[in-house]
Amino acid sequence: MKPGEQLKFRDPVRAKALTTRLEELVKEIGRDPISVMHVCGSHEQAIARFGLRTAFPLKLDVVMGPGCPVCITDVPEVDEAVALALQGVRVCTYGDMVRVPGTVKSLADVRGDGANIEVVYGIDQAVELARKSTEEIVFFATGFETTAVATAAALLNDPPKNFSVLSAHKYIPPVMEIVTEMPGSRIEGFLAAGHAAIITGSGVFEAFVNTHKVPVVVAGFEPLDILAALVKLVELVRDQKPEVVNMFPRCVTHEGNKVAQEQLWKVFTPTGGRWRGIAHVPNGNLRLREEWAAFDTRKRFNIDVSRLWDYAPPKLLGQCICGEIMSGSKSPKHCALFGKECLPENPVGACMVSSEGTCRIWHQYGGHLDLRGIS
Repeated sequence: MKPGEQLKFRDPVRAKALTTRLEELVKEIGRDPISVMHVCGSHEQAIARFGLRTAFPLKLDVVMGPGCPVCITDVPEVDEAVALALQGVRVCTYGDMVRVPGTVKSLADVRGDGANIEVVYGIDQAVELARKSTEEIVFFATGFETTAVATAAALLNDPPKNFSVLSAHKYIPPVMEIVTEMPGSRIEGFLAAGHAAIITGSGVFEAFVNTHKVPVVVAGFEPLDILAALVKLVELVRDQKPEVVNMFPRCVTHEGNKVAQEQLWKVFTPTGGRWRGIAHVPNGNLRLREEWAAFDTRKRFNIDVSRLWDYAPPKLLGQCICGEIMSGSKSPKHCALFGKECLPENPVGACMVSSEGTCRIWHQYGGHLDLRGIS
């Protein structure tokens, strides 16, 4: 930038130049389609909100992957929170998690039955509730690296004895490997989430790129951030250059936030576990280290999920294709329930619950809108 030039992220002239460049690159590659994936619900929100897909080349397929933490929280993890609530434990969690279906019930369902479910904006609010109470308070913790760091910081800050964490935190880099290795995967490059990379640094993706020979570009969330990152990613695909490129340098560094990383790994350890509807992801789940057993809900309580088996599972749940949508092999338009039986006010699958879920976003913004007359 020139001295005194204003930094703009929604400049239509620059946006037009970037979309024109995307068209040129796709023509240079000359095959159909070119498939890239972003792994962030905030990216999908921005793409839908600003109508960016209407400006993407027809032969460029930008797919949302498993980037919604609420969506990939596995059914047994929800069941644990539900069972605790039915056992009389006060459960605190984020608003979106309350409506995510478990095997037979969501936290919203059991709250309707009289269970004590508290919606909080963050773990600090849950800790404060515990400080003011003598009853046991469980924080059902979900989210990726960014919110896991907040959970770690809270535990390092001497929480009260009546507080514990039921961790369903996830770690993004391992699932990128799973998606890349899936049979029939056509993903040729990834847009990485800028906010998570603020914590981890862009360097965290280098091992993945070296192993799988797939480029990764770290992107911000403004329209020009996304378009510029896509231009760079398609350039790397065209040139067959498996590299990591940071296109969000105003916030992301190569090393990341080392203090946050130290706190994260002091409290959590990566372990294998299922991501809802996708697969078992080695090192994809974050669980509390043994040193933090006193604050680990799974160690403090006997969580009896067997009492849920007396209920019949919802018939429609078996028709939900959220897993295939989150792994990028299908989109909401392929789901027979989307916009019919499955709606934001009555979600069948987790992708319709969260504001970062693909189905919820597509429903809110009109689906895969294409103003060029292509259905």
